[in-house]
Amino acid sequence: MSEDPISKFIQWQEQARRHQGILEPTAACLATAERSGQAHARIVLVKQADARGFVFYTNLESNKSREIEANPKVALCFHWMPLRRQVRIEGHVERVSDAEADDYFATRPRESRIGSWSSKQSKPLASRDELVRAVAENTKKFEGRDVPRPDFWSGWRVIPEAIEFWEEGENRLHDRELYVRKGQGWEASRLYP
Repeated sequence: MSEDPISKFIQWQEQARRHQGILEPTAACLATAERSGQAHARIVLVKQADARGFVFYTNLESNKSREIEANPKVALCFHWMPLRRQVRIEGHVERVSDAEADDYFATRPRESRIGSWSSKQSKPLASRDELVRAVAENTKKFEGRDVPRPDFWSGWRVIPEAIEFWEEGENRLHDRELYVRKGQGWEASRLYP
């Protein structure tokens, strides 16, 4: 078992990046819950993983962001089927700094940055034409200049409290390792499949 689950995650994700059968190694299912307890899940792209946590970016007015504001406990699940591996992460969430959000936003393709200005994520949309018009308006608005990060767009960092590595085994005798945060370190254990 690893001394550091974050390093193990980075190693596994790098193997997923190199695997031709995995189209998006940063994709993870994010589970949130409303204050009432109603759970919701969707796929997000985790753009950064390090000792501080796992970062994804989104519209701060989206359903997921509103749910995080109401209940900052979340779970992530990466599933790399061709490698027969999954990683589950449970923890709490905090916003990334404006500087981090600005730095990441600047790396996005121009069209994606314009899309961020144009989408009222999770709100009802009368027709696709309405979105197309918003994109055209924002394309014109930012013509000839940089597209800045909107105030309503930023990132969330999942600070892990538990990380479980699962690897498929023969006859369903899977290998499971659980790491639970204890102070500044991790307590590791194996789990029955």
